Amino acid sequence: MSATNNTPSDSLLLPLDGLDMPVRPDFRLEHIYWQDGHRHIAGVDEAGRGPLAGPVVAAAVILDPENVPDGLNDSKKLTAKVRDRLYHEVMTSALAVSVTGLCSESIDASDILRASLTAMRLSVTGLAVPADSALFDGRDVPAGLAFPVAPKAVIKGDGRSLSIAAASVVAKVTRDRMMTRLGACHAHYGMERHMGYGSQVHRDAIGRHGGVLRVHRFSFSPLKARP
Repeated sequence: MSATNNTPSDSLLLPLDGLDMPVRPDFRLEHIYWQDGHRHIAGVDEAGRGPLAGPVVAAAVILDPENVPDGLNDSKKLTAKVRDRLYHEVMTSALAVSVTGLCSESIDASDILRASLTAMRLSVTGLAVPADSALFDGRDVPAGLAFPVAPKAVIKGDGRSLSIAAASVVAKVTRDRMMTRLGACHAHYGMERHMGYGSQVHRDAIGRHGGVLRVHRFSFSPLKARP
C-alpha cells in the first residue's frame, strides 16, 4: 500500500462534498470509490464520546453491497430492538468488521478526541479484509493510516453512508452491552439505564459514592472537580 497524506484528491473531494443529505443512508459516497475499482471501502464510526463512564468504542465495517441489512441508519435514530437485529445482520453479512474499545483510563491519559481517533484507527487496521479506503463519521481522519486512495471524513456520515451507518450500529450495540455488564458490577450507578451518560441519576450517584477507578472518566466534569 502506498501512504496517503489523509487529504482527498480534488477528483474525490468535489463530488463527495457536493452530494446532498439523503433521506436515508445510501451508497453514493462509496460509489465514488467503486467506480474507480476500489471495492473495499470501510465505514468507520464511534460510540461513547460524551459519557462520564465507560469506554469509547469504534467500529469499522466493509459491507457486501449485494447483501445489505434492511433498515440501516444512524444508530441514534433506531430503537434498541432494531439496533440489536441490525447488529446481528451486519456481523453475519459484512465482508469484514473490526471493533476497538479504549477504556476510561486511556481517555483520561490523553483526551476524548484523541482516544476516539485512536480507536477508529485501530478498528481500520484490525479489519480482516484490507480496506482500499475509508469513510469516517465526523470532521477528522485519524493519522497514521495508509490506503491506496485517500479517505474522507464525512460530517453526519452515519446518516449519509450505509457503511458508516453499519459501523455506528456495531459500535453502539457493542458499547451498550459493555455498559450493561458494568451495571451489574456497580449497582449503585445504574449504568445499564443511562450507559454512562451524565443523567441526573448518574450525577447523583457520583455525588454520593464518588467515581469508580477504571470505569469513570476522571478528566470529565463533575469527576475532575471532586477532591
